[in-house]
Amino acid sequence: MYKRIKDILNDAKYVLITAGAGMGVDSGLPDFRGVDGFWRAYPIAKKLNLNFQELANPRWFEDNPKLAWAFYGHRLHLYRDTKPHEGYEKLLNFAKSKDDYFVVTSNVDGHFLKAGFSEDKIDEIHGSIHYMQCIKPCSSDIWSADSIDIKVDLETFEAKEPLPYCKKCKAVARPNILMFGDWNWLEHREAKQRKRFAKFLKNVGSKKMVILEFGAGEAVPTIRNLSEIIAKDFNATLIRVNPKDYNVPDGAIALKMGAKEAIEKLLE
Repeated sequence: MYKRIKDILNDAKYVLITAGAGMGVDSGLPDFRGVDGFWRAYPIAKKLNLNFQELANPRWFEDNPKLAWAFYGHRLHLYRDTKPHEGYEKLLNFAKSKDDYFVVTSNVDGHFLKAGFSEDKIDEIHGSIHYMQCIKPCSSDIWSADSIDIKVDLETFEAKEPLPYCKKCKAVARPNILMFGDWNWLEHREAKQRKRFAKFLKNVGSKKMVILEFGAGEAVPTIRNLSEIIAKDFNATLIRVNPKDYNVPDGAIALKMGAKEAIEKLLE
């Protein structure tokens, strides 16, 4: 099977990389798989009886901004402080050896960019924790979170003042991330990324493309659905890498393993 996959990779002129939370697990990041996995990462959420979907909701920035920023502030520092695993670099070198590549990810950690992938070749479909917006929002402004430094009391799981605030209206600021039940996400940054992705697909045309999907689960199947639709529309081979949710449609290939292990086996 590995010889067949390597032949497909060698023959491809274009590569599309799609990724969910499982891509970062080998870097030491949590993937929040199931409520137990989320509660292991955030015990306070278990105490409050909140699952990931309930806590990752913009209402907390209004109802309890210190709780909201404890959660997102902790994640911001986690993603900043964690180094992307070695698989990212090997994947980038492979992608750069082709005529062109593109990355579509539901991850908000910014790790593809951190690993050296071109900013012009990444579509973060759920936004990025490294950018901010007003909670209302009072304007269409999106700004960098580089200056944001959230201190979190881990015992009470509350963010300490000063919290991030909108410079225009002084309301609480929030990450420019698409959350659950979110009607106020400013999507124009991601919309520009989406246009570049559409241009990439137009250039692919009828040429050979391989889709490498990493760690995209079934709980929120956005990435999986996207991979399958594009594989069908462009007659591309989909290689799905996932240790658990590895079911594939006809014509696709499943690898029951983690992202880093698969990359090392295929791109050695």
